[in-house]
Amino acid sequence: MLKTYSDFVSEYGSQYRFDKAVAAGEIYKIEEGIYSDSENVPEIATIATKYPNAILSGEYAFYYHGFTDVIPEKYSMATKSKASKITDDRVFQIYVRDDIFDKGVETVNIDGYEVRIYDKERMLIELLRNKNTMPYDLYKEILLKYRAIIYTLQLWRIQEYADIFPKSKMIKKALDEEVM
Repeated sequence: MLKTYSDFVSEYGSQYRFDKAVAAGEIYKIEEGIYSDSENVPEIATIATKYPNAILSGEYAFYYHGFTDVIPEKYSMATKSKASKITDDRVFQIYVRDDIFDKGVETVNIDGYEVRIYDKERMLIELLRNKNTMPYDLYKEILLKYRAIIYTLQLWRIQEYADIFPKSKMIKKALDEEVM
C-alpha cells in the first residue's frame, strides 16, 4: 500500500511507532513524503499518490488507453486552473478550467494501484482540441485507432463533452470530418 507520510503516521498512531516500522523494514521510503509497505512501486503510482488532486491526461493517457505505442517522457497531469505549480521534473502539468476538470474522470487499476485518469471519450475531445500542439504523426496514429473503435465508445458522452468544452464548434466539425 502506498501512502503519504502523514497517512502512515496516523495509521501507526505516532511518529515514533512509524519510525520504528521504517527502521524494522516493514515500511519503505519511496521518495520524500511517500512510503509503502512494499519495496518496489511503479512510478505512476508514486506520482498519483504525490498529487492526489491531479488527473492523468495527455500523452500518457493515450498511451495507457492503447492509442499509441510511444511511451511519453513525462506524465501529463491535469490540475485545476488555480492549482499550485507542480515542480516535479517527471510531470508535465496541464491546467484545466474548474467547470470541466472532473468531466470524464475514471479510476483505473495500474499494477495494483488506483490512479485517476480521463476516459477514452474525454481523451478524444482532448485530442481534437489540441491537434495543433502535438506532433502530426502522433495525432494521426491516435486518430486512426479512434476510428477503429468509434462504435464501441459512448457517443452520447462524446457529444456531451463536445457541447461543454471551449472550441465546441471546431470540435464538432473535427468529429464529423475526421473521426466519424
